[in-house]
Amino acid sequence: MYLHRYINRYSNRYINRCLLMRLHNFKKKILDFAKKEEIITTAETANHFQISWNTAEKYLLELTLDNNFKRMKKAGVNLWVLK
Repeated sequence: MYLHRYINRYSNRYINRCLLMRLHNFKKKILDFAKKEEIITTAETANHFQISWNTAEKYLLELTLDNNFKRMKKAGVNLWVLK
């Protein structure tokens, strides 16, 4: 019983660590994409990385909270400007 709990805890930590690394790498890719374009939209990001619009919006909002982007709303479109 104890060994089973230990294995579950270890595997959950490992999985969480892997997910965090993938998230960090994906954020880095978005930053590299933004450096080329300067101003990007959520739809452009979603199309470029072949992800859903909602997922792209989530990542861009997280990068805004990390103080990498500034969000501007124009005519129903979110514009993301690299700081």
